[in-house]
Parts: sequence; C-alpha cells; structure tokens
Amino acid sequence: MKIGTQIRNMGPASTTSRILHCAKQAEASGLDHIWTVDHIAIPPEDAEGSNGRWLDPLAMLAFLAAATSKPMIGISVLVLPYRTALPTAKAIATIQELSNERLLFGIGPGWMQPEFDALGVNRKHRGKITDETMDFIRTCFDAPDDIVELNGQEFLFRPRPKRPPILVGGMTDAALERTIRCADAWLPMGIDPEPLAPRIARLKEMAEAANRACPDVYIIGSLPEEHPTARRLRRAVLG
Repeated sequence: MKIGTQIRNMGPASTTSRILHCAKQAEASGLDHIWTVDHIAIPPEDAEGSNGRWLDPLAMLAFLAAATSKPMIGISVLVLPYRTALPTAKAIATIQELSNERLLFGIGPGWMQPEFDALGVNRKHRGKITDETMDFIRTCFDAPDDIVELNGQEFLFRPRPKRPPILVGGMTDAALERTIRCADAWLPMGIDPEPLAPRIARLKEMAEAANRACPDVYIIGSLPEEHPTARRLRRAVLG
C-alpha cells in the first residue's frame, strides 16, 4: 500500500510559502504521492471554506514538479469537459516531462452545474466529452513518429514523454466502464469498506469480462488521527 496527501490549492492555505512547505514536508516524510484538485468557477453561495480562491491545478502541478523530486504528483481529478483537448494534452505532456514522469493523471466528467454554466458547456454532454478528450490524449501519447491529426491538420506532438497513468474518478457504473475501457486505475472517494467493497468486486468482474488485468485502485479519504503517518505529518507540518 502507498500513501499520499492532498496539498490545498484553495482558500487561505493556498499561499506560495504554505504550499512549498507542505510539499517539502510531504517529501521528507516519505509519502508516495501528493495531490491537488480542480475547480474553476465556484459561485459565491458555494464558496464557504475557499472564499472562491482556487489555484489552477495544472499550474499547481508544475509548481509541485519543481518543488519536489521523489513523490508522484497527481490531480484528483481534472474535469476534462472544462478544457479543450489539445491544450490539455500539451499541458499534461509538459508536466510529465518536467516532473521526470511523476504525474498521476486523474480525470473525471465533473458535476457542479454552475461551473458548466460559466464555461458554456452542456452538462448533459460531459460523459461524451470526457471520453473523447481522454481518447485524444491517449492518441497524442501513442502516436507513431509523434504525428497527430486533429481537424484535418497533422502536427507534431512534442515533447512526448511516457504517458502518465490515467486514473478515473467516480463511483458510478459509467466510471467503472471508463476505467476498464482505457484507464490504468480507478480513483474512488471515501475509505468506508461497506460501499467500496461491492464496487471493487464489480470492477474485477468487468475486468475479467474484458479479458484484462484488474486496474489498480487509488482511494481518496482521510486517515484517522491515530494513524502513524497522520501523526508524522502533523508533527512535520505543525512542528
């Protein structure tokens, strides 16, 4: 089992010095990965805890790549319908290149209606957009001779480091199907075994039916305060 932590890219804690301190302490504590999250247009009525302050997750990952050298850096999750495919692929490839291939690329279709409204994206199409964007990004990393075609135009996709692992967020059947079809791991929320166990069993069934190895599982949740890693991190961060 590997353990990571989220570094807040929202609210009053998302200062340069605080983020840098937490990243350094996470690395010194031997954590396996550090994570950031994605929101782009929080409405005022939903701004409690962040006051609407959200750092861009891709820029945050680039900062974490420079601030650390050992832990994997991940996003849980990048909402693919919020961004067009080619610039997203370029940003992912750049972060993967500059981090020495330490990126964990969590993706999801999103859920917050006001953010879709602000972007002018039909929320009903989020699943289709997610699948199309994910397929395009995979094509960019798998393209022979680094040549990709989009809208009838061929271009060179460089740099082209090793494709980062793709992790699909969500607890729905659609998320499991997306994971089996073209991802490396499943990224569910919560560590309660009661709702998680049947979903993992379903994932194994689907993998077997698709004649592929069962994807890895990365669980997002909170460690209890008495957990040794939680105590070690609290001492490192708070002194």
